[in-house]
Amino acid sequence: MNTNRQDMEKTFEQRLHDDLHRYLLGMKVVDERLPECPDVEGRWKQLIEAYLPDGIREFAAYPTVSLGWMMFIGMAIAYMWDKDWMRYNADPQLYELLRDARGYDAMDDHIMEDVLRLDENGRRKTQDIVAECASRTDNMLRHEHIQPGTKEAFQAYTQCLHQLYLMGMAMQLSAMGYHMTPLNPVN
Repeated sequence: MNTNRQDMEKTFEQRLHDDLHRYLLGMKVVDERLPECPDVEGRWKQLIEAYLPDGIREFAAYPTVSLGWMMFIGMAIAYMWDKDWMRYNADPQLYELLRDARGYDAMDDHIMEDVLRLDENGRRKTQDIVAECASRTDNMLRHEHIQPGTKEAFQAYTQCLHQLYLMGMAMQLSAMGYHMTPLNPVN
């Protein structure tokens, strides 16, 4: 089976995952093997349920914001996991905590400045990477030719958000020094 046929047979979510991973790997912000963090992944369902009313409302006018903000949320939750997971995991409203600090429109700034405490260069680099990931995701979503307002469109949108959340998590875990490397590398 050739590569094009294999790519066609992959699910939309898997193709999106692969594309985002290749891009982030090229930017040297994640490793070949993405980190796993069941605690952060386990918060997905609760976060998406809280995020969807805001994300869906914003998608029509600002699709890359609606998509990209979830990547920032993944970064923030990974950071919280590293810093004080016992405290943050006990909070059932982590999304609201992030959103309400400065409002939905400025959630990216809040996460980069107040949560991750990035300097100006770090903020610029992170903003550029998230913008590119959101743009790539929006482009892939639109090329699926899914009828807006359908069950399929909703599923594809949530798959996009899921992959962006996981990539944000991976990016932040990598930035904090978590790397999935073999214990006994073969020379």
